[in-house]
Parts: sequence; structure tokens; C-alpha cells
Amino acid sequence: MYILLWLLFGALVGWLASILMKKNHRMGLIANIVFGLVGSALGMWLMDLLGFGNVNAFTLTGLLVSVGGAALLIAVFNALSRR
Repeated sequence: MYILLWLLFGALVGWLASILMKKNHRMGLIANIVFGLVGSALGMWLMDLLGFGNVNAFTLTGLLVSVGGAALLIAVFNALSRR
């Protein structure tokens, strides 16, 4: 059950980040899930590294951190793929 919840959360986060980065028309469901889950982990890790403590992913703050991490991951991926 939790795996399905994490997949839905990853899809939502990836979709919101792709809209934010104006890449929505190029990304599919699998890419949204992957970028959402990995970006969420990246955002949570960066928040912990900066000393803001552990942020729960299933809150509004956690959602914003996750979308920010996924947007950062999309930006890095786009920068690396252009070369």
C-alpha cells in the first residue's frame, strides 16, 4: 500500500516540477515518477544538510521541498543533456 502511495506522490511531484520547469509536454508518466521520487529525496537531503531538520514528505512543506528538489533535478538533467 505504501509503495502505491509513494508512486502517486512521485508522479504528483514530478508533474508539478515539470510544469514549473516548462517541460510538461516532453515528460511522460514514468519520467514524472522517477524525477519526482529522486527529486523528493534530493530536496529532503538538501534540507537536512542545510540544518532544517527532517521534513515529512506528506505535508505542504514537504510537498514544496519535494517539488523544489525535482525542479532542481530537472534543471541539472537539462543542463547536462544539452552538452
